[in-house]
Amino acid sequence: MRDFSTSHDALSINTATLRKQWPLDRIIDECARRDIRAISPWRDQVASVGIAHIERQLKDSGIKLSGYCRGGFFPAADAAGLRTALDDNRRAIDEARRLAAPCLVLVVGSLPGALEGTPAYLDLARARSEVRDGIAATLDYARDQAMPLAIEPLHPMQAADRACINTLEQALDVCDELDPTRSGALGVAVDLYHVWWDPKLEAQIARAGADRLLAYHVCDWLAPTRDLVNDRGMMGDGVIELKKCRRWIEDAGYTGYAEVEIFSDTWWQKPGEEVLDTCIARHMSVV
Repeated sequence: MRDFSTSHDALSINTATLRKQWPLDRIIDECARRDIRAISPWRDQVASVGIAHIERQLKDSGIKLSGYCRGGFFPAADAAGLRTALDDNRRAIDEARRLAAPCLVLVVGSLPGALEGTPAYLDLARARSEVRDGIAATLDYARDQAMPLAIEPLHPMQAADRACINTLEQALDVCDELDPTRSGALGVAVDLYHVWWDPKLEAQIARAGADRLLAYHVCDWLAPTRDLVNDRGMMGDGVIELKKCRRWIEDAGYTGYAEVEIFSDTWWQKPGEEVLDTCIARHMSVV
């Protein structure tokens, strides 16, 4: 297992971690000031500053991407909605390619309308079928653009509204069906916040292997957790066995960044400088 204690070269910052403190251009400047070598930006943050500006800033700073957030949300109430989702995913692929991302992360979606409290239907099997079909329909374009797709399974507490793929096993089943030759076009993003609890996690990480492990996200699970989305913990403040999980990931062949992604009403209230400095310190000590 790699030694993180002497440097933070393998640290990436998912920019949602600082979305309440700074716009994306400031986040990039502050990361560059601390010699953080990679980020994973969100599409809305890119759009608010302008993709041309972000593209230039990344090149000037030498900061790379560890992923691009996000595509997905494939299910819809009707055929027009399904087509709209496919069009949006193509645009996400184009943006990811322009910014030289190594992959587009897919939060696949679930019951359409559930996020707003009015689901269009309650058939979870239908949602999963639409996710499978949406990824299949997107995969050819992604291959043409040389942009790998990374399916991110989300914790079952978000199965109704954000993602009906909830385990690494489910995500890999889709990968094996749609990309049986393991071409590198389709893989997974392993976010420990969502999968740490899974008794099959070690085995499924090994099943994924280096060619399917496209991104690795870290934070911590607080006990008790007070919010289903915005109460992630800073690494070392919760119950996830972070080093054990990274050993499993690296034993499977992963050599990429450990990407810090923290949605937290607590950390969003702290100065951005403190958040970044803490991310560096925890990356070197507990990740």
